[in-house]
Amino acid sequence: MEKFDVAVVGMGALGSAAAYYLARRGVKVVAFEQFELGHVRGASHDTSRIIRTSYGAPEYVRLAQSAYRDWAEFEEASGEQLTVVTGGLVFIPTDGPFAAADFSASLDEVGVPYELLSPAEVHERWPQFALPENVETIYTPDSGIVHAARSVAVLQIQARAHGAVIRDRTPVVGLTPGDSGVTVHTERGDVHAGKVILATDAWTNTLLAPLGAEIPLITMQEQVTYFKPEDADAFDRDRFPVWIWEDEHCFYGFPTYGEPSIKAARDRSDNLMTPEERTFVPSSELLDQLTAFMRSTIPSSGEVLRTVTCQYAITPDRNFVIGPLPEHPDIILGLGAGHAFKFAPAIGRVLAELAVDGESTDDISTFSVAAAANPAGGIDRRPVIVDAPIG
Repeated sequence: MEKFDVAVVGMGALGSAAAYYLARRGVKVVAFEQFELGHVRGASHDTSRIIRTSYGAPEYVRLAQSAYRDWAEFEEASGEQLTVVTGGLVFIPTDGPFAAADFSASLDEVGVPYELLSPAEVHERWPQFALPENVETIYTPDSGIVHAARSVAVLQIQARAHGAVIRDRTPVVGLTPGDSGVTVHTERGDVHAGKVILATDAWTNTLLAPLGAEIPLITMQEQVTYFKPEDADAFDRDRFPVWIWEDEHCFYGFPTYGEPSIKAARDRSDNLMTPEERTFVPSSELLDQLTAFMRSTIPSSGEVLRTVTCQYAITPDRNFVIGPLPEHPDIILGLGAGHAFKFAPAIGRVLAELAVDGESTDDISTFSVAAAANPAGGIDRRPVIVDAPIG
């Protein structure tokens, strides 16, 4: 049987980042992906994702700061520019369930610069928006965009360049923990690894259930829509920021990025389905809802160009899950709960640290597997429910 120091299961953003950081440290690592690399069945495809520090909980702000440093270091190491700063707006209606004070408090605690703007001040800077008077706005100048599919591909290229073995089209069908590591059973044979990192998103409980270690997980099909404004220059990333609308229904969007269109979506539509049930067919009801929102909030956003589906796998409180299984500590879980792409290099590095060192340089105590199994004991994530996987 082949033997490796660490096996990574799942080669989306988090798994690819973990494989890269492990290989860079000289670890003998094998990584498995059940589909082809770069596939569209999960949560790491398409182009743009929002990067930001504007979270309503300081734990996430601190981890975002680590991610910004890791993105910069990875760009330097790979020679690829993957991120761009646009500035970012978070819109919070005062009669809604969220509060701008949550964002202000967490940003103040960590020391991240921001501005609190009125609707008139927003319109003066960005006349593309039409906001009602009851909206408070948090502006963070460090927000921006990271290229999703390209980032994952570069992480995989760099992982291989440092010696990682990556096996795509190789489903993992089971795990057998032992006294000295874990046997990984695949459709192409078994391997033995001292540690296993699971970055398997919506398929996580398929591997955890036989071990009696399932976590609460909700899976659904999400979608994003590209709009074609008549004046695309008005939505250039130098003139239009990334944005998030926090209310009973949360929405978010982007400036133009690689084409003369703008992308927007609703976060967590609760279009529930498992990976096996997934249709890949966009919901016309959700599209109508998004289109109505765009026409009222960004009147010049234009007509619908296309809609793309993605997959959500979220925990009930939307917290990440990062850490070893209490019953099987050689198995380490990395789950992003539908908003982790911006954190990908930081989470990948943390997973590598946990596998090699047994601990991380970042405080990830909030994101333990035990906390995921008891979500009522975690921090309140409701004020920061944003960023669909494709978003």
